[in-house]
Amino acid sequence: MKLLLVMVFIHSLLALAPASKTPTVIIIGAGMSGISAAKTLHDAGIRDILILEATNRVGGRVMKTQFSGYAVEMGANWLFGGGPVHNPVLEMAEKVKLKTSLNDYDNLTSNTYKQDGGLYPKTLVEAVDKVAVARDDFCAKFSTLLTKKVKNDVDISILAGQRLFKQEPKTPLEMVVDYYHNDYEDGEPPKVTSLKHTYPRNEFVDHGEDPYFVADPRGFEIVVQYLAKQFLSSLKSDPRLKLNKVVREIIYSKNGVAVKTEDGSIYKAKYVIVSVSVGVLQTDLIDFRPKLPIWKRLAISDFSMTIYTKIFLKFPYKFWPTGPGTEFFIYTHVRRGYYPLWQHLENEYPGSNILFVTVTAEESRRVEQLSDQEVEAEVMAVLKTLFGNKIPKPEDILVPRWGSNRFYKGSYSNWPDKYSQHRHDQLGDPVGPVYFTGEHNSNKYIGYVTGAYFTGIDTADDLLGCIKNQTCRGYNSQQM
Repeated sequence: MKLLLVMVFIHSLLALAPASKTPTVIIIGAGMSGISAAKTLHDAGIRDILILEATNRVGGRVMKTQFSGYAVEMGANWLFGGGPVHNPVLEMAEKVKLKTSLNDYDNLTSNTYKQDGGLYPKTLVEAVDKVAVARDDFCAKFSTLLTKKVKNDVDISILAGQRLFKQEPKTPLEMVVDYYHNDYEDGEPPKVTSLKHTYPRNEFVDHGEDPYFVADPRGFEIVVQYLAKQFLSSLKSDPRLKLNKVVREIIYSKNGVAVKTEDGSIYKAKYVIVSVSVGVLQTDLIDFRPKLPIWKRLAISDFSMTIYTKIFLKFPYKFWPTGPGTEFFIYTHVRRGYYPLWQHLENEYPGSNILFVTVTAEESRRVEQLSDQEVEAEVMAVLKTLFGNKIPKPEDILVPRWGSNRFYKGSYSNWPDKYSQHRHDQLGDPVGPVYFTGEHNSNKYIGYVTGAYFTGIDTADDLLGCIKNQTCRGYNSQQM
């Protein structure tokens, strides 16, 4: 017991290292990548850090909200396990005893609805899905071929790969099955998504294909907060974390950085790590002075930030199929991505009577321009087609609008076709004392929480090389 008290006391002393008036490093953003970078710096002995977060919480795009008495995830929702490579995010989730539910997609072929109602025969959907699986396998093998045997940085879209396989999805059923295999994961359609940098899907290859759906009253964000508490004494009072600080300007030179926030505050440091999304970097929220070099601006502007929207509906009672094998169902439509993937939450929250439907990319952008009432009308038209006109009206609806939120400007990034590895390296390269991190910088796990976690470490390690060994890549001739 005494040893435990001593250890806690020592940890508190270390964690309480105050933010100096001129810290060594400022980290902009308290999402997974920013917190991961800050912890890496702290563990390496750089404890005079300052984290500036625009919102009132730690977590970034790992965000829960209360909906009709239940905690639902607005952003990241799944953890993946069962693979050969250790998943540190899953390990942290297990340490905090995060409540999850293993999703079962195996019966989707039995729950695929036609546009005008009624189910497709299971054997027909299975045949279409078998082609989709073979198409995915071809794309994975062709990606390996492009990586290993083509000297130049050659890439094509996933759609181009499908055409090479002579199996381009064309019918509404083929399109919605392809949506499940691609858009549902990447957030954008195959015609604009890189084949070489998407296939094989490293998150599944490494960490496994067991999808654990987070359904915890504390939210998935508790994992990010757990990581932050490893080096911060408090998420409310540690002076090295400042919430509600909207960064609007970064002035940088060889002498260091000055960071200005919306409330008029100015913070100075030797270096800054910018962990905002690539979507935010593409806007004028943060003004860099001087302007970032043209190669950096091109790398930022050419990358893709997509939107993944889960629309939640609470009903007075269930009218959809429940029980084993009914967790998910698919709606087919001539317009790709029109309210296609549905899930009920009876496994996670029995008796909640909650359904949610996922839309992505352009459909998400369209939906964000509608009122909640207009979205509800469209969703109910689909549900009435499937289950009849006598179904009840929803008691509540939640429509996240990630693309419209100036602090995020989307859900996660997606590697565009014909966007080279060299340009992606530039996306993550530092400029002078300004370093960049985030899931968009990941080569293996782009778009995933694991990608944010690992890039935070990588960026901090890069900066540590500069601080301790004077190997400062940001001051190369190209960078400045």
